Amino acid sequence: MSDTAPELEIRPGLRLPLAEIQVQAIRAQGAGGQHVNKVSSAIHLRFDIRASSLPEEFKQRLLTLADRRISGEGVVVIKAQRFRSQEKNRDDALQRLCLLLQGAAHTPRQRRATRPSKSARNKRMDTKTRRGQVKSLRGRVERET
Repeated sequence: MSDTAPELEIRPGLRLPLAEIQVQAIRAQGAGGQHVNKVSSAIHLRFDIRASSLPEEFKQRLLTLADRRISGEGVVVIKAQRFRSQEKNRDDALQRLCLLLQGAAHTPRQRRATRPSKSARNKRMDTKTRRGQVKSLRGRVERET
């Protein structure tokens, strides 16, 4: 038996302790029959970004995401009620949180400004000139009588 706490692996080298994630069972919405009012099969997952043990730059990237699941206070709220079983909904909520965190873990490459080569500029100007000449020849033809 290991002495480490269970963790959610976001990517290799980046893990999130499950103790930082609050999971609460709630009653699912919608039709369900006689048993629906007795069981709490839906899962309400809450994850406070600011209070987490994630790296600081990762937290900032998460907080700047335009995602409706992230509240103004920096809390990720995910409601999972796709399945009838509480365990499957819990796994689904954790999977969706993991996908959200993986999306923020991706650092976009720095854009390096480039300029067209001299030959490309000359070629562009030549085609523009040629096109202008073609268009000028489309004018009204004057007849000599």
